[in-house]
Amino acid sequence: MIDLATWNLSIPVGVPATTIQTPVLVGGYQDYYFKADNGSIFFWAPVNGTTTDSASYPRSELRETFADSKLRNWTYPSADNFLRAAVAVNQVPSTGKVVIGQIHAYGSSKPMVKLEFQYKTKTATANIVAKVRTTPLDEEGQVITVLSGMKLNQRFTYTLHLTPKGSLVINVNSAQWSTVMDPSWAPKPLYFKAGVYTQDNEGNETEAGAATFYVLKIDHTAVAATTATTAAKTTK
Repeated sequence: MIDLATWNLSIPVGVPATTIQTPVLVGGYQDYYFKADNGSIFFWAPVNGTTTDSASYPRSELRETFADSKLRNWTYPSADNFLRAAVAVNQVPSTGKVVIGQIHAYGSSKPMVKLEFQYKTKTATANIVAKVRTTPLDEEGQVITVLSGMKLNQRFTYTLHLTPKGSLVINVNSAQWSTVMDPSWAPKPLYFKAGVYTQDNEGNETEAGAATFYVLKIDHTAVAATTATTAAKTTK
């Protein structure tokens, strides 16, 4: 069962796109773009859907909040920060690209990290690609293929882990990639996003991004708690 008490939802309807607040999600909200069933969540975002402010592409995507719908933003030095998911991408647009997880920067149109499913029709497989801006001023950032050979409808896991010291660790199944973020990120408020952010805006509604999430969990372990646990282990 995926806990929706820490998310709101953007759907590609209205101008700008509509936000479904946290209590409404917890109350059992479902629609054409978002369906929760038997513990999993299905996201669908057609290429002709509307967009959020400053975005070029449509999304059916969750954004981190508190239970009262207040936006949750955090700085990485204050905690050990995890976004964990198990997901299968079910459909891609003609570009083949769907973003399935993000560490976003509050007040910015450019995220720190995007995890993207990039499907190639020729091989009928996809790369799972991380796009990482190691500094807030970095316009494009690094593009890293974390795992190759993924198929449509194939379930896989991912973890985005940002440590209190600024180490970014990305796991996709058993593959791992890591780097250290520039300290200029330290005071910047961040938040997690997950779902379907379709990287295409041309075509009709039969062309879309779609994915099913079977696990989706946020964890922010306070630095003090992490230190205490480490100290306890050391003294044993």
